[in-house]
Amino acid sequence: MDLQRLIDTFNFLDNWEDRYRLLIDMGRELPELPDEARTEANRVDGCTSNVWLETTVSDEHPPRMFFTADSDAFIVKGLVAILLKAYSGKTPQEILNTDIESLFDDLGLSQQLTANRRDGFVAMVKQVRNRAQAVQADETAGAPG
Repeated sequence: MDLQRLIDTFNFLDNWEDRYRLLIDMGRELPELPDEARTEANRVDGCTSNVWLETTVSDEHPPRMFFTADSDAFIVKGLVAILLKAYSGKTPQEILNTDIESLFDDLGLSQQLTANRRDGFVAMVKQVRNRAQAVQADETAGAPG
């Protein structure tokens, strides 16, 4: 499901119980993150639940970034699934240009999530953006001048 279809589906659902069920189902559909990826280096600081985010960068120019992630909390796994839909497979510049706050608002999540979950989502976004900035800086440093 692409982002627009996700927004349409969220808006179609009548109540938040149904939306939470969709969020949980999205989390359940995430591929299992291997144990070796559940390292402290991949752990996202700022989340109440445990969240691990692994990044792979392609050899293309500009490179594309691919993310796999997991959490030990069902709703957070759903938020992880949204994050992956928004960012995985994009270039660092596309990631930095993505207005995730608008997406969050379009899905109606801003008003419905607890402050801790919202803060955790912001921490995940910050981690992705920091990694994108690092890849972009490496790419720029390696570019012939």
